[in-house]
Amino acid sequence: MCQHKSPCPPADATDREAARIVATCREQGWSLLCNGVIVFEDTGEILPDGTVIEPHRGPGKHALAA
Repeated sequence: MCQHKSPCPPADATDREAARIVATCREQGWSLLCNGVIVFEDTGEILPDGTVIEPHRGPGKHALAA
């Protein structure tokens, strides 16, 4: 899918979130990457094959202070 000079990581790579954004809807909290991955503000993802990746953000700063 990606046609950048230095190709972005494919959807099945571990660094797939490093691909460039091609469309975004801030009101709904999602962005489409050039590798076909849809990423959400909560760090969840939908891969081009329909696989759902659960949100995977780390603990909040307040939790680390405790």
